[in-house]
Parts: sequence; structure tokens; C-alpha cells
Amino acid sequence: MAGSSFGELFRFTTWGESHGPAIGCVVDGVPSRLSLSEADIQIWLDKRKPGQSKFTTQRQEPDSVEILSGVFEGMTTGTPVQLMIRNQDQRSKDYGDIKDKYRPGHADYTYDMKYGIRDHRGGGRSSARETASRVAAGAIARKVLGDGVRIRGYMVQMGKDRIDRARFEDAEIDRNPFFCPDAATAARWEDLLGQVRKAGSSVGAVIEVVASGVPAGLGEPIYDKLDADLAKAMMSINAVKAVEIGAGLEAAGFSGEENADEMRMGNDGPRFSANHAGGILGGISTGQDVIVRFAVKPTSSILTPRRTIDRSGAETEILTKGRHDPCVGIRAVPVGEAMMAVVLADHLLRHRGIYGFRGAGA
Repeated sequence: MAGSSFGELFRFTTWGESHGPAIGCVVDGVPSRLSLSEADIQIWLDKRKPGQSKFTTQRQEPDSVEILSGVFEGMTTGTPVQLMIRNQDQRSKDYGDIKDKYRPGHADYTYDMKYGIRDHRGGGRSSARETASRVAAGAIARKVLGDGVRIRGYMVQMGKDRIDRARFEDAEIDRNPFFCPDAATAARWEDLLGQVRKAGSSVGAVIEVVASGVPAGLGEPIYDKLDADLAKAMMSINAVKAVEIGAGLEAAGFSGEENADEMRMGNDGPRFSANHAGGILGGISTGQDVIVRFAVKPTSSILTPRRTIDRSGAETEILTKGRHDPCVGIRAVPVGEAMMAVVLADHLLRHRGIYGFRGAGA
């Protein structure tokens, strides 16, 4: 299968299936002499792992990571780092009834058309279980970026209900199971998702990821723009259907005067009146916060019977048993953070490889 690798200088390849013995990744391009332990990776995996609240899938996976190569005496060696996460709570029997049926909204049909074979156990390679490997790679990317870059993700919309940014509180993100920065909205979402779960249905979400401390100068025109690579990174996450940078679609309604991020000179360098550009101009970082949002569709694994066809083309009905996220967007938050980290780390290494340490945080 092509397409399982991401990045250029900082490059990772994920492997494994939802109900196989393990999943993992190989991360190449990691500079030598970075301090790295399994605990450095586990802290981020624990944010994504299933079964942490009644609002996510009840599959119980510890997601314990094992470093198989590329680290010696607590330091990276400059060689590929291989990571493995063993699957421990698969229930493949839950999918026995649908092995010959295509789940609407899932990749069952397209995988079968492309490969002539598909793993029906939880979607196999197309499962969101794969994203644990991305989070592990993202943990290493954060080491490359260093402590000066802070990446923070949170949910800004569930279904049609959006947060009130006037009530935005950074500390609140870690106080509720939705990574929501608005306590009042989080309380409403708890009621909403309780109703959704009871109905056996699902709901979508919008996630925002912000990277602060990103140096100016990252990104390459024309086809390797930083925002282009971020858009690809976020669109590659399971169930993501749209991506915005900065003001995004809202910018189409601005006038030129409203949209302009006016510049003045401050004591510490240029200052911008706003950040509608999301920290990126001409595909190159400005030094402002890099802001990305992405929309996650409702998961298609629901208990409501839906019409479909089977592998023979016969029309039938299907309902998906098993353990599923009523809002897959919740656990997409740490995945979005990880993809932001790997793109920034890749561009940082690419910049230094071409231009040395001139600019971009020199």
C-alpha cells in the first residue's frame, strides 16, 4: 500500500491494522542526541487513547508505546526510530455480521474496489486506530521543535453548537472530556452527547489547533507552502472533510481593509494588527500564531439501520455493532496537534538544511 508515509526530512511511516496484533510507526530524519524516552511519547498517547470517558469508545487500550530502535542510553542516535503499540482489546466478532456488507460513509466499498480485498474487522487499515501512531510520531516532532514552540488543540464546535470565544479559558481545556475552552459550552455538549449516545447516533465537530512560538521563515513557495502542507496533514486524518487556515472561509466575506493584517514596528520586531492569515503569508510563517481548524464528520458507525449493498451487489440493510465514538472529533484533538507538530518539525529541518541557521529561529 502506497501513501503510508508523510513528510520529507522529518518523515514517518505508519503500519498495522485496527484488529491486528499491533500498530506503530517508523520515524526517520530524527536528529541525533535528542533526549527521548517512552514516557515522553506516552504522555501524548494518553490524551488520545480510548475508554477515558463515557463519551468515547469503550474499547480499553492502554496504548503503551515501545521504542524498538533509534534510541541509545536515552538519546536519539540519528537512525530511524521504530515505535510499537500492541492491540490488546480487539473484539473482531462484533464485525462478523457485516463482513460482506459495505458500511455507508466508511471506506469499505472503496478499499474493496481498489485492492479487491478488505479487512472488515473495525475497518482494518482505514480505522482511526491508525492515528495513535501519528500521535507517537508527533511526540518526537515536539522534541525536534523544542520547548519554544507550544502546540495547543481544542474543540470549538460540536454539531451546530459553537463555543463563545469571549469565555475562552485555556486552563478549561484540560478540565472536561471534550478539550473545550468554554465551560458553559462543555456543559451543553455533555447533554447533547448523552442524547446522541442514547439514540445510537453520532455527531460531528470542529477542532482548532494553534502553534505559538513558530519562527518566521518556515515554508517554501510555491508548491511546498507551509499552509498547503498543513492542509494536507489535517485532511489526511480520518473523517476530516474540511480545513481552514486563519480566518478561513470567513475571509471571503471581508473587505480588503478588514482582512489586512496591518504591520507596525515594535521594540521586538514587526507587530500585526490582526492574524487573519493564520500566521502564514505566501506559504511562509510570519512569526505569529499558526492557526488551523478542521471539520470532522459524524462517525458512520451507528446503531440506526441504514440501506446499503453487499459485495455481490444485493441491496440490504446494515447496523454497526461494536464500540464506537459518538463524536470522533474528541479524540481527533491530540491527532491534530501531532500533525501540526510533524509539519512544523519537517519544515524546520528543511529550512535549516537549505539555509543553515539563518532566519527561522536562528
